[in-house]
Amino acid sequence: MRALALVIRAISGLNSIIGHVFSWLSLGIVVICFTVVVQRYVFATSFVWMQDLYIWMNGAMFTAVAGFALMRGDHVRVDIFYRPAGIRTKAFVDLFGSIFFLLPFCAVVYLYSMPFVQRAWGYYEGSANVGGMPGLYILKTFIIAFALLLALQGVAMILRSILVLSGHEAMLPPSQRYGDTTNLPDNEGIA
Repeated sequence: MRALALVIRAISGLNSIIGHVFSWLSLGIVVICFTVVVQRYVFATSFVWMQDLYIWMNGAMFTAVAGFALMRGDHVRVDIFYRPAGIRTKAFVDLFGSIFFLLPFCAVVYLYSMPFVQRAWGYYEGSANVGGMPGLYILKTFIIAFALLLALQGVAMILRSILVLSGHEAMLPPSQRYGDTTNLPDNEGIA
């Protein structure tokens, strides 16, 4: 059981680091978007590569932080039944949902996007816009990272559910336990 708790800490730690690093892209997105608007409407000029940049940063950020958001419980959830449920019921729902919905979804995304990403890397695909940014193949790789990081966090959820259902919830770090963790920092007990 300690090994399961260690794996949960490692996966959650990885997603926490990636989430904290890539969430800073939101500041860059705002600054670049503001700059594009000022250039266009004040100076009557614009650079296509800058427009590509903030759109690409947005795509990179949201695909990279998906596992982090899942770890924190920030994804949209139909919680009419989930929120008032007991800890064991939540653990069972997470176990069932992760095995039968989340992991198959991640597998489909991975399998269907791999040829797409490989093709982009094969000819070092760039922006379709004239004067746009090179390196679109790097952005497309984030689709694979999305599927892998989300699947890893799904594995951590499955292991967390197993610990809870077997009566070993105390082995989990406070940030990974069921219940009210709204006042805890999002990296407490991780890594």
